[in-house]
Amino acid sequence: MLEALYRGLTALAGPAVRRLLDRRLAAGKEDPLRLPERLGHAGLPRPPGRLIWLHAASMGESMAVLPLIDRLLTLSPRSTVLITTGTVTSAALMAKRLPPGAIHQFVPVDLPAAVARFMDHWRPDAALWIESEFWPNLLRALRKAQVPAALVNARLSAGSHRNWRRAPRTAHRLLSTFRLALAQTATEAGRLRDLGLADVRCVGNLKYSTSPLPAEPQALAAFKAAVGDRPTWVFASTHPGEDDLAVQAHQRLAPRIPGLLTLVVPRHPARGPEVAAAFQARGLTVSRRATGALPDATDALHVADTLGELGLFFRLAPVAAIGGSFVPVGGHNPIEPAQLGAAIVYGPHMHNFAEIAATLEAAGGARRVPDVDGLAAAVHTLLTDPDARAAQAAAAKAVADDNRDAVDRVMAALAPLLAEAGLHLTGDAR
Repeated sequence: MLEALYRGLTALAGPAVRRLLDRRLAAGKEDPLRLPERLGHAGLPRPPGRLIWLHAASMGESMAVLPLIDRLLTLSPRSTVLITTGTVTSAALMAKRLPPGAIHQFVPVDLPAAVARFMDHWRPDAALWIESEFWPNLLRALRKAQVPAALVNARLSAGSHRNWRRAPRTAHRLLSTFRLALAQTATEAGRLRDLGLADVRCVGNLKYSTSPLPAEPQALAAFKAAVGDRPTWVFASTHPGEDDLAVQAHQRLAPRIPGLLTLVVPRHPARGPEVAAAFQARGLTVSRRATGALPDATDALHVADTLGELGLFFRLAPVAAIGGSFVPVGGHNPIEPAQLGAAIVYGPHMHNFAEIAATLEAAGGARRVPDVDGLAAAVHTLLTDPDARAAQAAAAKAVADDNRDAVDRVMAALAPLLAEAGLHLTGDAR
């Protein structure tokens, strides 16, 4: 009943959705050259042969799925992987990171006509949706076309679970699209079963299987030369409200740590000028990566407002604070700095990575702090006590290394579904 009502309302919502897309375009949240893709008009021809559709909502999910894409193309080299995302930042990262045999498109908005155009053009043989984005019209189209589908690296928050339980028949109908769900944690597996999904397994988190973030060697060498032996820490993937915390922490630490350099990486690079201006208004000397500047000896802070360079700054700074965790966003992926040997600090809001955070903390590989006082204290300890820093970084890297085989378990679980879709794997899926 609710699904039919939703379909009817979205069939009438075309003009309103187009106005919304225009507003997003004006705000820089859509790609003007690829806007038709959002309405289901393909930007590329469909390659011949089998096509596996992976949908990852945004940047974090699309990064997590890269090892799965590599494995699929290795084991089924005659197939094509189509990955869809919904943000311009994820599209830019996919342009840099996708291997040959994989192509990117923007996911269509969930209007019946847009979905029909998308499905008619791409005709996927299998669909793997990442984490927990459920669009009713897209899922209905998959069921109608009888496309074998799985939910991979599935995540369902307590709040989303409560919301879906208010409409159990609709939840069951939508989730019935998926023959299989591979949950990140046992808790989330239980939530999915509670909503009626029969085959749910807990096989680990794909984020552990991602390759270390890359860094351009010449850029890294230039930054190392510019920074020299200055004590340096990075506050990565900051959201509004956290940039000010970076300044507060810096001002508390600078009198006790001569020459301190604080690197701030906004989650959304377009905020760079705004962030730098706010720092300058506090009387601090600031440089910005997007202008091509390197931090010089007079800079207190450096704003790293470029895309896809976190690997550079995690290699440069031995201490990394995780953004999105000091405001109620849910945190960002702590495995990325762990893989590169940084000592990790984060705030109280890590619910998007609760299991990973708990594992790191239990191993002594991360410090959770409540506020800016705790942040400054932790960074001070880690920058001034090399032994403590090395022990914490080593513990975090061990957690990352010990769980790298998550993609093997995911592929083993998916092998029967892929075979049903006619995708003949050339090797052992594990």
